[in-house]
Amino acid sequence: MDETFIGGAARFMHKERRKREITDRGVKGKAAAFGILERGGEVRAFAIPTRRKHVIHQDIRENVKRGTAIYSDALMSYQGLRFQDYGHEVIDHARAYVNGRVHTNTLENFWSLFKRGIKGTYVCIEPFHLFRYLDEQALRYNLRKKPMNDGMRFQHVMNHVFGRRLTYAQLTGKGTDSLHHQTAGAGPA
Repeated sequence: MDETFIGGAARFMHKERRKREITDRGVKGKAAAFGILERGGEVRAFAIPTRRKHVIHQDIRENVKRGTAIYSDALMSYQGLRFQDYGHEVIDHARAYVNGRVHTNTLENFWSLFKRGIKGTYVCIEPFHLFRYLDEQALRYNLRKKPMNDGMRFQHVMNHVFGRRLTYAQLTGKGTDSLHHQTAGAGPA
Protein backbone atom coordinates (compact mmCIF):
# COMPACT_ATOMS: atom_id res chain seq x y z
CA MET A 1 0.00 0.00 0.00
CA ASP A 2 1.11 3.52 -0.66
CA GLU A 3 -0.20 7.05 -0.99
CA THR A 4 0.60 9.88 -3.35
CA PHE A 5 -0.33 13.46 -4.09
CA ILE A 6 -1.80 14.65 -7.37
CA GLY A 7 -1.29 18.24 -8.43
CA GLY A 8 0.87 20.60 -10.41
CA ALA A 9 4.59 20.71 -9.86
CA ALA A 10 5.99 24.04 -8.69
CA ARG A 11 8.72 23.95 -11.34
CA PHE A 12 6.08 24.26 -14.09
CA MET A 13 4.42 27.34 -12.59
CA HIS A 14 5.10 30.89 -13.61
CA LYS A 15 7.45 32.60 -11.16
CA GLU A 16 4.79 35.00 -9.84
CA ARG A 17 2.16 32.26 -9.41
CA ARG A 18 4.68 30.01 -7.66
CA LYS A 19 5.57 32.80 -5.21
CA ARG A 20 1.86 33.39 -4.49
CA GLU A 21 0.73 29.75 -4.19
CA ILE A 22 3.67 27.77 -2.86
CA THR A 23 3.83 28.91 0.74
CA ASP A 24 4.36 25.53 2.38
CA ARG A 25 5.75 22.06 1.64
CA GLY A 26 5.22 20.59 -1.80
CA VAL A 27 1.98 18.77 -0.88
CA LYS A 28 -0.03 21.87 0.03
CA GLY A 29 -2.97 22.32 -2.32
CA LYS A 30 -2.66 18.85 -3.84
CA ALA A 31 -5.19 16.02 -3.77
CA ALA A 32 -4.28 12.85 -1.88
CA ALA A 33 -4.73 9.34 -3.24
CA PHE A 34 -4.25 5.99 -1.51
CA GLY A 35 -3.73 2.65 -3.19
CA ILE A 36 -3.70 -1.02 -2.27
CA LEU A 37 -2.18 -3.50 -4.69
CA GLU A 38 -2.24 -7.27 -4.38
CA ARG A 39 1.02 -8.66 -5.68
CA GLY A 40 0.28 -10.39 -8.97
CA GLY A 41 -3.32 -9.24 -8.66
CA GLU A 42 -5.43 -6.14 -8.84
CA VAL A 43 -5.10 -2.61 -7.58
CA ARG A 44 -7.64 -0.49 -5.74
CA ALA A 45 -7.14 3.24 -5.56
CA PHE A 46 -8.97 5.86 -3.54
CA ALA A 47 -9.24 9.61 -3.55
CA ILE A 48 -8.85 10.45 0.14
CA PRO A 49 -9.48 13.71 1.96
CA THR A 50 -6.38 13.31 4.14
CA ARG A 51 -3.55 10.88 4.91
CA ARG A 52 -4.58 10.67 8.54
CA LYS A 53 -4.54 7.32 10.29
CA HIS A 54 -8.32 6.87 10.69
CA VAL A 55 -8.94 7.36 6.95
CA ILE A 56 -6.19 5.00 5.80
CA HIS A 57 -7.00 2.31 8.39
CA GLN A 58 -10.68 2.38 7.38
CA ASP A 59 -9.79 1.78 3.71
CA ILE A 60 -7.45 -1.04 4.69
CA ARG A 61 -10.05 -2.72 6.91
CA GLU A 62 -12.67 -2.48 4.14
CA ASN A 63 -10.42 -3.85 1.39
CA VAL A 64 -7.83 -6.19 2.91
CA LYS A 65 -8.65 -9.52 4.51
CA ARG A 66 -7.45 -9.88 8.10
CA GLY A 67 -4.35 -12.02 8.43
CA THR A 68 -2.93 -10.71 5.17
CA ALA A 69 0.71 -9.68 4.99
CA ILE A 70 0.84 -6.01 4.10
CA TYR A 71 3.80 -3.81 3.20
CA SER A 72 4.00 -0.04 3.43
CA ASP A 73 6.47 2.79 3.71
CA ALA A 74 7.25 4.44 7.04
CA LEU A 75 4.34 6.90 7.05
CA MET A 76 3.15 7.29 10.65
CA SER A 77 -0.50 6.76 9.59
CA TYR A 78 0.22 3.06 9.01
CA GLN A 79 1.30 2.49 12.62
CA GLY A 80 -0.92 0.16 14.60
CA LEU A 81 -1.83 -2.15 11.72
CA ARG A 82 0.21 -5.01 13.18
CA PHE A 83 -2.10 -5.04 16.17
CA GLN A 84 -5.21 -5.16 13.99
CA ASP A 85 -4.66 -8.70 12.72
CA TYR A 86 -2.36 -7.83 9.81
CA GLY A 87 1.19 -8.99 9.24
CA HIS A 88 2.48 -5.45 8.65
CA GLU A 89 6.06 -4.84 7.57
CA VAL A 90 7.56 -1.43 6.85
CA ILE A 91 10.23 -0.27 4.43
CA ASP A 92 11.86 3.01 5.43
CA HIS A 93 12.75 4.81 2.19
CA ALA A 94 15.37 6.85 4.04
CA ARG A 95 17.37 3.62 4.42
CA ALA A 96 16.34 1.35 1.54
CA TYR A 97 13.66 0.79 -1.10
CA VAL A 98 13.63 -3.01 -0.99
CA ASN A 99 14.22 -5.55 1.76
CA GLY A 100 13.34 -8.96 0.33
CA ARG A 101 9.58 -8.97 -0.25
CA VAL A 102 9.09 -5.75 1.69
CA HIS A 103 8.71 -2.90 -0.80
CA THR A 104 6.14 -0.58 -2.35
CA ASN A 105 7.73 -0.51 -5.81
CA THR A 106 4.82 -2.16 -7.63
CA LEU A 107 2.37 0.45 -6.39
CA GLU A 108 4.92 3.21 -7.05
CA ASN A 109 4.86 1.99 -10.67
CA PHE A 110 1.05 2.31 -10.71
CA TRP A 111 1.31 5.90 -9.45
CA SER A 112 3.94 6.65 -12.09
CA LEU A 113 1.67 5.35 -14.86
CA PHE A 114 -1.24 7.33 -13.45
CA LYS A 115 0.70 10.59 -13.26
CA ARG A 116 2.14 10.16 -16.75
CA GLY A 117 -1.42 9.64 -18.01
CA ILE A 118 -2.52 12.89 -16.39
CA LYS A 119 0.46 14.83 -17.69
CA GLY A 120 0.37 13.38 -21.19
CA THR A 121 -3.33 12.83 -21.89
CA TYR A 122 -5.50 14.84 -19.55
CA VAL A 123 -3.06 17.66 -18.73
CA CYS A 124 -5.21 19.04 -15.88
CA ILE A 125 -7.83 17.36 -13.71
CA GLU A 126 -10.14 18.73 -11.05
CA PRO A 127 -9.74 17.22 -7.57
CA PHE A 128 -13.47 16.42 -7.32
CA HIS A 129 -13.06 14.16 -10.38
CA LEU A 130 -9.91 12.45 -9.10
CA PHE A 131 -11.72 9.23 -8.18
CA ARG A 132 -12.95 8.88 -11.77
CA TYR A 133 -9.43 9.12 -13.17
CA LEU A 134 -8.27 6.63 -10.54
CA ASP A 135 -11.10 4.30 -11.61
CA GLU A 136 -9.97 4.44 -15.22
CA GLN A 137 -6.31 3.82 -14.43
CA ALA A 138 -7.18 0.98 -12.02
CA LEU A 139 -9.31 -0.65 -14.73
CA ARG A 140 -6.51 -0.33 -17.28
CA TYR A 141 -4.01 -1.77 -14.81
CA ASN A 142 -6.30 -4.63 -13.73
CA LEU A 143 -7.07 -5.63 -17.34
CA ARG A 144 -3.51 -5.29 -18.65
CA LYS A 145 -2.70 -9.02 -18.62
CA LYS A 146 -6.09 -10.34 -19.68
CA PRO A 147 -6.24 -11.66 -23.24
CA MET A 148 -8.57 -9.00 -24.68
CA ASN A 149 -8.73 -7.13 -27.93
CA ASP A 150 -10.19 -3.62 -28.15
CA GLY A 151 -13.71 -4.90 -28.84
CA MET A 152 -13.64 -7.22 -25.83
CA ARG A 153 -12.30 -4.45 -23.60
CA PHE A 154 -15.06 -2.10 -24.80
CA GLN A 155 -17.69 -4.77 -24.13
CA HIS A 156 -16.28 -5.32 -20.63
CA VAL A 157 -16.55 -1.61 -19.82
CA MET A 158 -20.07 -1.37 -21.27
CA ASN A 159 -21.22 -4.31 -19.12
CA HIS A 160 -20.15 -2.39 -16.01
CA VAL A 161 -21.57 1.04 -16.87
CA PHE A 162 -24.98 -0.06 -18.10
CA GLY A 163 -27.70 1.28 -15.82
CA ARG A 164 -25.48 3.85 -14.13
CA ARG A 165 -26.25 7.49 -14.60
CA LEU A 166 -23.97 10.48 -14.27
CA THR A 167 -25.85 13.76 -14.12
CA TYR A 168 -24.51 17.12 -15.23
CA ALA A 169 -24.70 18.37 -11.63
CA GLN A 170 -22.54 15.45 -10.47
CA LEU A 171 -20.13 15.92 -13.36
CA THR A 172 -19.62 19.60 -12.57
CA GLY A 173 -19.44 19.06 -8.80
CA LYS A 174 -22.54 21.13 -8.15
CA GLY A 175 -24.79 18.23 -7.20
CA THR A 176 -25.93 17.29 -3.72
CA ASP A 177 -24.06 14.01 -3.93
CA SER A 178 -20.75 13.95 -2.13
CA LEU A 179 -18.12 12.75 -4.61
CA HIS A 180 -15.01 12.77 -2.43
CA HIS A 181 -13.44 9.63 -0.98
CA GLN A 182 -14.73 7.33 -3.69
CA THR A 183 -13.32 3.90 -4.40
CA ALA A 184 -11.50 3.24 -7.64
CA GLY A 185 -10.98 -0.23 -8.97
CA ALA A 186 -13.66 -1.71 -6.74
CA GLY A 187 -16.28 -4.02 -8.15
CA PRO A 188 -16.07 -6.80 -10.67
CA ALA A 189 -13.21 -6.65 -13.12
